[in-house]
Amino acid sequence: MARISGVDLPSNKRVEIGLTYIFGVGLSTSHKIIAATGVNPDKRVKDLTDEEVAKLRSVIENNFKVEGAQRTEVAMNIKRLMDTGSYRGLRHRRGLPAHGQRTRTNARTRKGPKRVAGSKRPVKA
Repeated sequence: MARISGVDLPSNKRVEIGLTYIFGVGLSTSHKIIAATGVNPDKRVKDLTDEEVAKLRSVIENNFKVEGAQRTEVAMNIKRLMDTGSYRGLRHRRGLPAHGQRTRTNARTRKGPKRVAGSKRPVKA
């Protein structure tokens, strides 16, 4: 099992897909990394040699911001939006969708479970 940037890559996946398990590496970045190292993208992660893993690790560490540094940057960007009081920052602060989606229906992922209005028990007359 290859370990790159503190992430154990899944053994049975192809290298180009396995690299996407690292936060900050998507499919297009994965293709760039593979092109820079010359590793066969169809090879399985478990079949990589130590030299190939070392090549992948060095290219990722030297050329890309991944894992902790990437998470910090994203968090700081969101914090900056909230501090400046921009519309997107307000949406983040309120826990609502920030990219123009409708909220009359749907948006349950951001808003959480429905809150039903009304009392919990019937009132005795």
